[in-house]
Amino acid sequence: MVCEKCEKKLSKVIVPDKWKEGASNTTEGGGRKINENKLLSKKNRWTPYGLAKCIICKQQVHQNAKYCHTCAYSKGVCAMCGKQVLDTKFYKQSNV
Repeated sequence: MVCEKCEKKLSKVIVPDKWKEGASNTTEGGGRKINENKLLSKKNRWTPYGLAKCIICKQQVHQNAKYCHTCAYSKGVCAMCGKQVLDTKFYKQSNV
């Protein structure tokens, strides 16, 4: 759960776009070599789960977020910036 402002900050997906001409993650524009082994290449690999951890439960989070999805939904805040997004006052939630 992210706010509209942080939704623009989300990084790109790994799979290439179907629309090739304007796509930024295809091989045609010099993005990557053909038959390149990603495990053996020495480039910075994309890691969805980096070193960031949730502030509340210390679980690993993705894309430089502050809260994991579970904690963000239970608190009703944006996972990336912590801004109040949802009013969970009358929700019946458990802390399991």
